[in-house]
Amino acid sequence: MAVNKIELSLKKVLQKAIIDLGYVEDYNLEQIVIEIPKDKAHGDYSSNIAMQLTKVLRRNPREIAQGIVNAIDKDMGNIDHVEIAGPGFINLFLKKDAMTSILKEVLQEKEHYGETDFGQGIKYNIEFVSANPTGDLHLGHAKGAAVGDSICRIMSAAGYDVTKEYYINDAGNQITNLALSLYARYLQALGIEKELPEDGYYGKDIIDIAQKIKDEFGDKFQHVDEKEAIAYFRKIGTEHELQKIKDILKEFRVVHDVWFSETSLYEENKIEPTIQKLKDQGYTYEAEGALWFKSTEFGDDKDRVLIKSDGSYTYLTPDIAYHLNKLDRGYEYLVDLLGADHHGYINRMKAAIQALGYNADQLNIDIMQMVRMVENGEVVKMSKRTGNAVTIKDLIEDIGVDATRYFFVSKAASSPFDFDLGLAKSQSNDNPVYYAQYAHARMCSIERQAKQVQIDVADHFELLVHPKEIELVKHINEFRNEIIESAKQRSPHKITNYIQKLAQLFHSFYNDCYVIDEENKELSSQRLALVKASQMTLKNALNLVGVSAPEKM
Repeated sequence: MAVNKIELSLKKVLQKAIIDLGYVEDYNLEQIVIEIPKDKAHGDYSSNIAMQLTKVLRRNPREIAQGIVNAIDKDMGNIDHVEIAGPGFINLFLKKDAMTSILKEVLQEKEHYGETDFGQGIKYNIEFVSANPTGDLHLGHAKGAAVGDSICRIMSAAGYDVTKEYYINDAGNQITNLALSLYARYLQALGIEKELPEDGYYGKDIIDIAQKIKDEFGDKFQHVDEKEAIAYFRKIGTEHELQKIKDILKEFRVVHDVWFSETSLYEENKIEPTIQKLKDQGYTYEAEGALWFKSTEFGDDKDRVLIKSDGSYTYLTPDIAYHLNKLDRGYEYLVDLLGADHHGYINRMKAAIQALGYNADQLNIDIMQMVRMVENGEVVKMSKRTGNAVTIKDLIEDIGVDATRYFFVSKAASSPFDFDLGLAKSQSNDNPVYYAQYAHARMCSIERQAKQVQIDVADHFELLVHPKEIELVKHINEFRNEIIESAKQRSPHKITNYIQKLAQLFHSFYNDCYVIDEENKELSSQRLALVKASQMTLKNALNLVGVSAPEKM
């Protein structure tokens, strides 16, 4: 499925004109910029191609622009007329029916409208959330889930082959602390005094799991070897917490394709061969009784320890083995979505994959800034270990999946974000998700009214000439471009920006253009086609960020 056909056609018109004029022998279509002017008086589309060519031709841009305008094949681009503005902008005014041809495409492609083959099936592994299975997912994880899943949806629509992956940190000290906390709670449930470890987990879920174990096994684990008991609590605790994570993510409309266990790296002997590869390449050395990785040779600010003097691995070592495993699985590019405290991680991990024979640009680490929950002007405090965190479950129950997901992706992930709980719950046009969903519900309502008076969707659109109609059509036509740009930059907020503008343009059209008019069924049926195309586009856009499109509100 092609990129925006109108813009592609105009690029070809301009390309042909500058080649026919002898300005250049050839000119890459990608270099030709076509934009929608903010001021409608400046045309349907505009290009700065004349200014671009000034450096090559060393001539006045308006003179270059005049030559291009004289050489343009208007019929080829469905162009009505062309004007030159300012220092040499070429403003293109299209024939009215050239714009509305997109409506037929939308009505035919339906839920697939917006999809393209731009990504050419390039294989991406996108790892996100990856929280330790030691408790409930909190506010930061909710943002990671919403952003990560939306990126995957958008990139898939843009033609990339995307795998959604969750890395289960089930081999570190935090899991030991989980087991010890669970063991202590189990003994407490039996009436035996036992302190939780210093870095233990105090959440109610740990008490609940311990009570279930006591109900099922009684005092069995009081009488077995403590190591054996803790090994069991480690296993059962991890399984329980992981299942809870999977369940709540599914409720949040996030389903990972791969759940990769850190423990499997040890069980399948993936770590030692990775270290050996680094040694074989000459990128390690021994000092102070430890094994070091020469990460400074690849731009890191200091070398990193792989094996500590006591023989244990640093956290970096299994991570390197994990990233090598992902690349060995055939992914061309890896994306890690990490929290704000992981900036230092970027250079050392890029250094590692280069040392292992891959390119630095095959690993992309997107850092997501912190989220603060604000309610009535007050910041809601969070603390995972004491169990007072704002969890995904809290958000779903309080404001719903739609508002939670939409708010998290509505701003660039790299910017700090205050989540306004009051605004998210409000049913007003100030609430962006309510505003967008209300537009969709209104579109569906118009379609229901049209059925009642037996007005059908038209397949020709020559009567759609009102400025508000054309403006809405143009925005619908931009949908594929927005998906591609959002996918390239992994920026789902570009889609929510698109949604807000689509809703605003639709409301504006609805206020100025009477859709259901039994006295003029021909115009009504063509306007109904515009409503239907708007509805399909809006629903597809909302789906890209995992938000529902209600038919009634």
